[in-house]
Amino acid sequence: MKKSLMIGIAALSFVTVSSQTFAAGGVHTVEEDESLWDIGKEKSVSVIQLKKENDLKSNEIYPGQSIVIPDSDVTAQDRELLAKLVHAEAKGEPYAGKVAVATVVLNRVDSKEFPDSIKNVIYQVSNGHYAFSPVQNGQINEAPSKESKEAVDEALAFRGQGKGSLFFYNPVTSTSDWITSRETLLTIGKHRFAK
Repeated sequence: MKKSLMIGIAALSFVTVSSQTFAAGGVHTVEEDESLWDIGKEKSVSVIQLKKENDLKSNEIYPGQSIVIPDSDVTAQDRELLAKLVHAEAKGEPYAGKVAVATVVLNRVDSKEFPDSIKNVIYQVSNGHYAFSPVQNGQINEAPSKESKEAVDEALAFRGQGKGSLFFYNPVTSTSDWITSRETLLTIGKHRFAK
């Protein structure tokens, strides 16, 4: 029985596909009723990485099929935490906006100006305030939506710095003069993405 998983590539205009290649992290034999999403979650890699590594044209896989698992430097716990942040920060935003929020966190991890892990970026305190309001108000503890998980998956797969956004904000609700002074690179939904 074949099983499919729908993955959108809605934010390709935001993120840049890098020439990054992934070294093989092992081989997995597909079990009955197992999807690429299931395998990716278990092995801490994205569906897009699995498809790329295995030269798959669709998300359809079959029991007994051998799938090469690429290496990943992101743990399942970090992936889940990032999906929770995306869910809390980008509720009601378009899919591309969810991918862009995840990309901001990844850009911060890759920047010398911020902590060097997803968890430390999300829980960072600066000038006595959490960097992300869902950490302060507890919304970070809500279960993430499937779409938020898929957005994280996509952001990880196309981790190529995008347009380099390190910040995002809603200009209608923001009370910070500092954030609104940042150079806006892109607007998606109600969020402005800036550096």
